[in-house]
Amino acid sequence: MPADESKSRIAYLNEAFLDSDAARPLRILAEYLEPLEAFCREQIKDTIVFFGSARLQENGNLGRYYEEARTLARLITEWSMSLSSPHGRYVVCSGGGGGIMEAANRGAADAGGRSIGLNISLPHEQRPNAFITPGLAFEFHYFFMRKLWFAHLARAVIVFPGGFGTLDELTEMITLAQTKKLERRIPVVLYGTSYWNEIINFQALLRHEVISAEDLQLFSFIDEPAAALAYLQRVLAVSHEDDDETPAFAHSSRRQC
Repeated sequence: MPADESKSRIAYLNEAFLDSDAARPLRILAEYLEPLEAFCREQIKDTIVFFGSARLQENGNLGRYYEEARTLARLITEWSMSLSSPHGRYVVCSGGGGGIMEAANRGAADAGGRSIGLNISLPHEQRPNAFITPGLAFEFHYFFMRKLWFAHLARAVIVFPGGFGTLDELTEMITLAQTKKLERRIPVVLYGTSYWNEIINFQALLRHEVISAEDLQLFSFIDEPAAALAYLQRVLAVSHEDDDETPAFAHSSRRQC
């Protein structure tokens, strides 16, 4: 038996074990604890989350949305940096990849501010963009842990045109709002009215009675960066807490026994 195989190994240094099915709970927990430690260290209290397609490039199809996402992220970051707070307020957060995600991180960088990238390991298309703030780029294997970090710190969500992944993220956030699983309200902005009304027939959902009329109030349609900023400033005006908690988690609502 080779000498190195005869020696016992500390479990947390055993890569074969850490990659095994038995260690899956450890890998899941790591994808919770690593971002938590970084957000506490960087005093990031809350975020404005950008969702949207990785395929919408600067000069490609629907390219105006790239530029408008970049502009809006810059405006939000400039506003955030103007707020008097010991914490990082309303930090732009994206899925960390290209397209709209890159535009969001790029816009924050244009303003000289920080931004977060929650990247997901995929066989194609998804690579971390170059505009994420060093130390705030995270790589996830588990979609559900990535979604947890999108929701936990979000004060608002802005959804640009996108495909299956964006639709998944949108419906996840609307469902959390509809079911009141999070204690605080998270405003959802659907950016690009014509796109979203073509892609999702909201009135048909209402007509078939699978949603209620009040569910249509869970999101707002906006088509210009300045209008989106004004809306966020208005709805978030009551959220300038001065507490010392960081990060400021969106606690899950639960019935009192």
